[in-house]
Amino acid sequence: MSEKLKVGILGGTGMVGQRFISLLENHPWFEVTTIAASPRSAGKTYAEAAGGRWKMTTPMPEAIKDLVVMNVNEVEKVAADVDFVFSAVDMTKEEIKKIEEEYAKTETPVVSNNSAHRWTEDVPMVVPEINPEHMKVIEFQKKRLGTQRGFVAVKPNCSIQSYAPVLTAWKEFEPYEVVATTYQAISGAGKTFQDWPEMEGNIIPYIGGEEEKSEKEPLRIWGEIKDGVIVPAVSPVITCQCIRVPVLNGHTAAVFVKLKKKASKEQLIDKLLQFRGVPQELALPSAPKQFIQYLEEDNRPQVSLDVDYENGMGISVGRLREDAVYDWKFVGLSHNTVRGAAGGAVLCAELLKAQGYITKKK
Repeated sequence: MSEKLKVGILGGTGMVGQRFISLLENHPWFEVTTIAASPRSAGKTYAEAAGGRWKMTTPMPEAIKDLVVMNVNEVEKVAADVDFVFSAVDMTKEEIKKIEEEYAKTETPVVSNNSAHRWTEDVPMVVPEINPEHMKVIEFQKKRLGTQRGFVAVKPNCSIQSYAPVLTAWKEFEPYEVVATTYQAISGAGKTFQDWPEMEGNIIPYIGGEEEKSEKEPLRIWGEIKDGVIVPAVSPVITCQCIRVPVLNGHTAAVFVKLKKKASKEQLIDKLLQFRGVPQELALPSAPKQFIQYLEEDNRPQVSLDVDYENGMGISVGRLREDAVYDWKFVGLSHNTVRGAAGGAVLCAELLKAQGYITKKK
């Protein structure tokens, strides 16, 4: 057990914090030893602080029930006994940026689920199968922060996971114009149907900030490092609508795409099935063996059947067909709190360990 890296979870009582805790139970590399949350939870055991608000379908892990929750604002104290932290704090964007950099400056790497640092030029925003090379910008960030091993790395928004990997797999055919509508689960708002009964049988055609993230974040992922910062790509142009739907877990996307180079349906499907990255090559613990599956049935992918594909870390695609206005259209599905949130961050941390950025402090 002592060989495992000691992990702290910032914002451990919220829904994403809970997902981190459930995913890290019995993890071969990482062990949750510290949980920090707001001052109102500090001093209570985790079971006392989160027990009545536990939203996972799996039971609360026994190993963390008696951990005493620390005050997330006591940065030095929280950082003292961990090798790195996952961040899922619920604060304003400016507060998050500040506190994540404070943790980094204690020489504690921060792997964040939050959006606050996604546009900080020297912070890598990574889908490990797509842009693992962006982690190299960490060396420039450490110079800015004045750290030896402390830094901030982030994962992108949950809404893009069901289509950005598909467009990446088709890169050689040069997608240049994309229209996407995402149908997003209520857990993306940190809610269950018990919390949000008005969502039953309802659709809300607006999710604050999601459309901008869905249009811009893929371009940053497809960008490149120049002069110590990540410069976003300029193509393809993406326009997006984001709709909240009465589903607990799983973001579905209906996508239309224009390609500069012609491709057959068989070629496009083959590119999806063959697409793999560093996580698969290194067999990282949380990596899906088959990142993207293609489903031939006309009524797939479905949330109820496919959201847990590859333990929620894989992407499901179906209904690929030619379009009368665009070249092709398809439907994608991803698990928003696993691949799209905590699971994606855990995979980023596994990649950072494999790349030598996260190590034992002592």
